[in-house]
Amino acid sequence: MKPRTEILNRLITGTHDDPFGVLGPHRSEDGQNMVTVFLPDAAAIAAVQEETDATELRPVTGAPGVFEGVIEKGPGYRLRATMAGGRVWTFEDAYRFGPVIGQIDEHLISEGTHGRLWEVLGAHVMEHEGVVGTHFAVWAPNARRVSVVGGFNNWDGRRHPMGRRGASGIWEIFLPDIGDGEAYKYEVLGADGVLQPLKSDPVGFGSEHPPKNASVVRDIRGYGWSDSEWMANRGERNDRSAPISIYEVHLGSWRRKDDGRPISYREAAEELVDYAVDMGFTHIELMPISEYPFDGSWGYQPVGLFAPTIRHGPPHEFRNLVDAAHARGLGVILDWVPGHFPTDGHGLGQFDGTALYEHADPREGFHQDWNTLIYNYGRSEVKNYLVANARYWLDEYHIDGLRVDAVASMLYRDYSRKEGEWVPNKDGGRENYEAIAMLRDMNTTTYGDQPGILTIAEESTAYPGVSRPVSEGGLGFGFKWNMGWMNDTLNYMKTDPVHRKHHHHKMTFGLTYAFSENFVLPISHDEVVHGKGSMLGKMPGGTEQRFANLRTYYAFMWGHPGKKLLFMGQEFGQIGEWNYASEVDWSALDDARHAGLQRLVRDLNTLYRSAPALHEKDAQQDGFQWIEADDAANSVYAWIRRGTGDVPNVVVVCNFTPVKLGEYRIGLPMSGVWTEALNTDARIYGGQGRGNMGAIEARPAPEHDQPASAEIYLPPLSAIFLVYQASLGQPADSGASD
Repeated sequence: MKPRTEILNRLITGTHDDPFGVLGPHRSEDGQNMVTVFLPDAAAIAAVQEETDATELRPVTGAPGVFEGVIEKGPGYRLRATMAGGRVWTFEDAYRFGPVIGQIDEHLISEGTHGRLWEVLGAHVMEHEGVVGTHFAVWAPNARRVSVVGGFNNWDGRRHPMGRRGASGIWEIFLPDIGDGEAYKYEVLGADGVLQPLKSDPVGFGSEHPPKNASVVRDIRGYGWSDSEWMANRGERNDRSAPISIYEVHLGSWRRKDDGRPISYREAAEELVDYAVDMGFTHIELMPISEYPFDGSWGYQPVGLFAPTIRHGPPHEFRNLVDAAHARGLGVILDWVPGHFPTDGHGLGQFDGTALYEHADPREGFHQDWNTLIYNYGRSEVKNYLVANARYWLDEYHIDGLRVDAVASMLYRDYSRKEGEWVPNKDGGRENYEAIAMLRDMNTTTYGDQPGILTIAEESTAYPGVSRPVSEGGLGFGFKWNMGWMNDTLNYMKTDPVHRKHHHHKMTFGLTYAFSENFVLPISHDEVVHGKGSMLGKMPGGTEQRFANLRTYYAFMWGHPGKKLLFMGQEFGQIGEWNYASEVDWSALDDARHAGLQRLVRDLNTLYRSAPALHEKDAQQDGFQWIEADDAANSVYAWIRRGTGDVPNVVVVCNFTPVKLGEYRIGLPMSGVWTEALNTDARIYGGQGRGNMGAIEARPAPEHDQPASAEIYLPPLSAIFLVYQASLGQPADSGASD
């Protein structure tokens, strides 16, 4: 046993790892109830058991700030301190309270299988042993000492060192009288005896406003959700047969208020929700809102994975946004970033003085592209941390889906690395088995825990089975971004129409693999930043041709198999590329051409949702058939979309040249009346109003391997949607199969 003077000296110098073994109530060798207190700068301390019964504790010689004494009436007491300046205050002794974490929780955390990690770690406002306060718990297995620090203890790490929970690596303490809104950090003495930079809570529910970066205690209990009907039925809205049209939003720059500040969660609950519903979108996707230090990262370098960014309000107000969206029939998807984290000193890097969350070897643990750190997915506690975080957003905030960022960078050990700069897997290959296992576990867990949700992978390679169930060898995502389609079609659209005939199959190639995954067609924020220009700016020709090109491209996209995603501002053709530091250029809508493009997107969404043939078989081969895929000379594409049963077929025809095509004969699957349900050249969209007078009649005259045909008028740079309406007599064919 170490001499008492040495034990007390370690306590005073902040190097003791078992404060509960020294401080608080304990039995003396002769069986008395002893109380030991450490409070730097205290002149006197008394243990108060009743208002008129106070026992003065004596200062311990040679141990400044340490007081002890015998109390007669059992362990219940409060402390009354007289400070050196004369201030007197009464408070609860944190070291008289027992542990909060149970053995089962400790065991599950140790083996990396705790499904609700956030209910144990982090800062939780609670009543414990009859006293209200906050319980703090953090994982730091290699630390010599961990303390909670904040304004409540003058940020002095000697004041509230935490207790270690055996071999689990968990440290905990209950601090009475600490409640919602209190800023705090962890002071960690590393394994090498070196103090780390003050750390934010890895499982903290709130944070200070940047550039400050302390965690903030947030009581996230007791929100009064009103979306039970939505939650019970949302699976139908997230299914691969449902119409899914996503409005991607950077909340910090969607709309700014008069004083220049970003919109709040509560304001977005009205303004953003109203706008997205009016535009006919089915979901909004929020770029990362997990707390992040640097505005210029757009949220893709998060530090507080469990904290909705305070930039727009506290956690309950974020719930207001989700609840309001659900009340209006709108799903909410979050960008989720489990691929890397920033090197900021208050973050996860070297959290306990060792490479805890990250790999120690920079060939595995450092992301060269983004100067960030990569999670050690092979460590069970780290895997548990990430999977539990995914569950947290779905459970606590009723999020409907997660779009997982940068999946390709996680799947491959050599991602963006040269020979010799990466470590092969155990079989000598490039696949990151541990990351793959984490993603599979995340998908299996979230789909099992929250039926009806969806997960979407941003995955840019040909990795097989991204949206195939884990039970069939896939990664288990619900959907995958179709990056190949996006790149091919945008390259085509940038080409001058006179040269498009030489690149005709860039627009058709996507159909060779369109049904290999459950795809989302993404025109995201990535396409309008870093000098890429705006969507309108990518289009060739003069101003009118640019608008016509963009209208036709959007129609091509909405008619193509796959769910839809459009980034804010693209729906009305913002002129400049996106700037995260200012709001979308809403003033552009004063121009009728921009307003017309906006109306087109609204009407495309309306048609897409109302016509089952345009969405029911987005991921099935028998829901699509080419009519004309080879007319390169005219840059014309035509195809059939089919739904289930006897729902009306939809035919889409696109003309990507600035030349009108009158009397263009096209094959159709049925004779009869086909309504011109949408024409991008309509005047209401900013076009010239040329078309087919609202409908065409198909006769039983075979063309393009179809049993019927009609002559149609194709305006320059335009697309039309034809919906089968009625028979002229006996149908030429049911159109139910290829």
